[in-house]
Parts: sequence; structure tokens; C-alpha cells
Amino acid sequence: MGVAHRAHRGRPLLALLALLPLAACSPYADAERDVDAGGRGLAKLNPAPKQAYELVLTLKDAPGPFAIVEGVAQYDASNYADCGRILPATGTAGRITSQESITLRKIGENEYRGTFYLDRRLDEDYYGRGACHWTLTGVGAMLRATNGRADTRFLTFVDNKRMENDSPLTLYYPNLIYPRADNVANFGASGEEDPSGYSADLRDALFSTTTTVQKLAP
Repeated sequence: MGVAHRAHRGRPLLALLALLPLAACSPYADAERDVDAGGRGLAKLNPAPKQAYELVLTLKDAPGPFAIVEGVAQYDASNYADCGRILPATGTAGRITSQESITLRKIGENEYRGTFYLDRRLDEDYYGRGACHWTLTGVGAMLRATNGRADTRFLTFVDNKRMENDSPLTLYYPNLIYPRADNVANFGASGEEDPSGYSADLRDALFSTTTTVQKLAP
């Protein structure tokens, strides 16, 4: 995914960020269209990244198989206020965010692993206001039972603070919404860290994902 502007939000989303298009007359319109088509827009990859990490996703008591298990790394320009494009509507620069897919390999019956890099993006001057400096915001995964678009998206996301503290994230999800939620197509299930967050009738039918991030030796 490429450079895009976003308003501030709380929890980052996984591979579903709504990208705000620029006006048709903007010199950056082509880059924004590239982003909408799945490209990186103005962002460029570091051809020789060195800061390698591994995302480890472990499932427990899954109610069935998952045909789709995808990982994602989210990067943000830490100095977007100084380097980003000034938005006419606000007179300020919008947040600059970009995502990169992480290929998750199935290692065992319940485990997936994928490599990502902290320095995957190149710092560059996109808007003539100075270089934008990319930082990794976090990594996560999305699981679907089948290729069907109506199936539930089971989501997990580990932010950079949790990564720095070497703290795994375990989330619980109700079996009730596998493979899909009744009357809600394409439901995004973010899970609960505490099973008691679910009603008593659901607590005996939960499964979990544990997401761990570890630094790889150079």
C-alpha cells in the first residue's frame, strides 16, 4: 500500500484503511490512484532492509480451518506535520500511512510465521517540505474461513509499544461467528483480551489467537 493521508484515529486497522483521494487536478492524483489500485503511490521500498523481525501467529481451539491467513505491517510518517501535504480544508498536514503485506507461512497445524522489516520504507521528501521519516506502527493478521467475502474477518494487531515490551497478544473470539456472523456479512471481529468480556453463554465456545513478535538475528 502507498502513501495516503488520514485523520487521527485510535486503533490502527488492518489492510482496510480508507484512502482519501486528492482532487483530480492535484499533481499527486496519479499516485493516489495507484494506492487505490493496491500500489505504493509515492512510497518506495528500502532495497536492502536490515532490521528483520518475525511475526508468529498461534491458534488455539479453532472451530475449523482458515483458507486465508494474511499478515500486514503498518508504517506511518512520524513527522507528517512537517513533511506532509497541507490539506486545503484544514490548513494542516494529514497523517501519512502505508502498509506492506507480510507473507505468513504455515509452520504447524496451528502456527504461522512471517518476516517483516522495521526499515522497509525509504525516507523521502514527497511534497517539497522535507523528508518524511517512516516508523513501524505495528503488525497484525487477518483470518477468514474461506475465500467468501461474506465470511467473518478475525483480526489481530500488535502495536509498536507492545513489540518493544516483548509482550504477546492473546485475543479470544466466539465460535458463533465462524465461518460468518448471522445477518452481518464481512464482519470484522477484533476479539477480546479477557474472555469475561463475552456473555456467559459464549465463554465456553471461544477460540484464541496469540500474536508474538521477535527480532531476528542479522
